[in-house]
Amino acid sequence: MLGADRPRGSILRLPRLLQRRLDAAAMAFLYPAKDRKIDFSRPLGEESLAPPDSVSWRIFKNPIALFVGGLAAVVLELAEPAVRAGVWEHSSFRRDPLGRLRRTAIAAMVTVYGARSIAEPMIAGVVRMHAKVAGRTPAGTAYSASDPSLLRWVQATAVFGFAEAYSRYVDPLVPVELDALYREGAPAARLYGALDAPASAAELAALFDSMRDRLEPSPVIFEFLEIMRETPVLPQPLFWMQGMLVRAAVEIIPDSLRERLGLTARYGLRPWERWIVRLAGSLSDRIVLPECPAAQSCIRLGLPINHLYVSVTPRNRIPTDSLRPLAASSTTCSKTAR
Repeated sequence: MLGADRPRGSILRLPRLLQRRLDAAAMAFLYPAKDRKIDFSRPLGEESLAPPDSVSWRIFKNPIALFVGGLAAVVLELAEPAVRAGVWEHSSFRRDPLGRLRRTAIAAMVTVYGARSIAEPMIAGVVRMHAKVAGRTPAGTAYSASDPSLLRWVQATAVFGFAEAYSRYVDPLVPVELDALYREGAPAARLYGALDAPASAAELAALFDSMRDRLEPSPVIFEFLEIMRETPVLPQPLFWMQGMLVRAAVEIIPDSLRERLGLTARYGLRPWERWIVRLAGSLSDRIVLPECPAAQSCIRLGLPINHLYVSVTPRNRIPTDSLRPLAASSTTCSKTAR
């Protein structure tokens, strides 16, 4: 299993008060006072949909990769007219963006880390909710949120976003890890209704090629980016970084798609910002947050609380551009700056 024999990295040990504040801030985002907290440490011994030594578990513990990758995924989803209509007209994103982000984050955490007895009913509830969402795009095309082709695109953009954000700003993934990530997500994807989700980076590249002509620019994309710049998602001392992370999300979208969507260079990172985002991603990968889903799920399975906080030494890594399959395709081009 990928990651099982990866050498331990150096954990960043913070002053106790700072450690507590970071842990508390992360939990406050996931669980406002009025919300019921999900106990990822129970039931003891029960497995999740993805194994603890998976690439998925490694990526989803990193808040920078999740925030940046999730935003990139939403931009790509909003570029598809039917998905855009479903998301923008049938969700609470515009009136309660922070609440919507929290619910999405919890769903992602439960899908990856939650015990199967918790994850599967939650996913079934999401599927029932999707079954009620249908309508017509402004162009008059009928759509349904249960359409397997739309669910395939949503699933693919999510995995792409998280993988590319982690590769770009935290720790580059090698091709075998990327393919493993897509395979790991297959059981959950099927439960959500994405029956033919990409199972490899090559299949993802083919899907991006096939979707290119269906993707289009929209004012909704720019409204979404503005909301994400202005809504206080990060704790107040870190809010100065939020706009930078939004630009980091735009940065990882393939060049040809950015051009098609009108996301010019001014929407991406400034050259001097790249090292700040990489530093934030690298440091956050070394800070153990004991109360967060990743650590609590390790406890559930009898693993050390720092099980996921590993790094790979240079001799064990092969430098790679995680979007190389997209760059090799005829209609998409990956970003090569690292």
